[in-house]
Amino acid sequence: MIFVTGATGTVGREVVKLLLDQDVPVRTLTRDPAKAKIDPRAAVIAGDTSKPQTFAKSLRGVDALFTVVFGPNMAAEEAELARVAKEAGVKHVVKLSALGAGANSANGTREGIAAMHVTAEQALAASGVAWTLVQPTAFMSNVLFQREPIVRAGKIFSNYGDGKIPYVHPRDIAAVAVEALTSPAEHEGQAYPVTGGEALGVADLARTLGDAIGRTIEYVPVTDEATAQTFRGHGMHEVIVGALLPFGAIVRSGRATEVLPTVREVLGREPLTFAEWAREHAGAFQAQPVHAA
Repeated sequence: MIFVTGATGTVGREVVKLLLDQDVPVRTLTRDPAKAKIDPRAAVIAGDTSKPQTFAKSLRGVDALFTVVFGPNMAAEEAELARVAKEAGVKHVVKLSALGAGANSANGTREGIAAMHVTAEQALAASGVAWTLVQPTAFMSNVLFQREPIVRAGKIFSNYGDGKIPYVHPRDIAAVAVEALTSPAEHEGQAYPVTGGEALGVADLARTLGDAIGRTIEYVPVTDEATAQTFRGHGMHEVIVGALLPFGAIVRSGRATEVLPTVREVLGREPLTFAEWAREHAGAFQAQPVHAA
């Protein structure tokens, strides 16, 4: 039995699908089961990772736990979740972290969101439960945050300048996590930094997505402050805004371009491409028709 937190999120829902497709029994956690769109093959548990005692009984009989913990209290919440899971008999925790949080960090330095994740990784390691870390770079699906200006004006905005990132498909992240969840003996104590197969600039994303939807998309570089305002507009906590912003400078400096072989080594295949992601999600960037009343 595998327990998946963040089951309605970008990576969590892919983890759930991949597990179920392998006939692995799954329990999922969501704050509001009535509103959650979760595969009916999975058991659905009401709860919040910030209060693991409220679903501790549902962790009994679980072999492995996939954790998606994010927010200003990440380390404390990760530690408490690991403690409760261990007490319930969970043998292995696979944590969704971030590239740069662990030993893979360039020059040993950690900035922004990676610095937040490293304290959570340390808390998990100190819990005494067996662990695996999945540390992805920027998701291809982050482009969905730009849906409104793309649909309305054919524009995509970013503070990444001319910098490039090997964006990763969420399904590849999930597949690495599922490999660790289902074959724990081979992956305990491992940290897996995950990237896509090619470093792309935002202009590349705009061009590829434009090809997929049959429309020209213009890339408009913006300042860090403008990006911060966009984050706030999405309802992000100010601590998270402050943690995410330094990544823009990292990208602009050229320090985020490295393509890593993790997907190929763990899964035995090449990473999925942004062109594939764009084709899969082209419908999300099409204007919805307006029907007369």
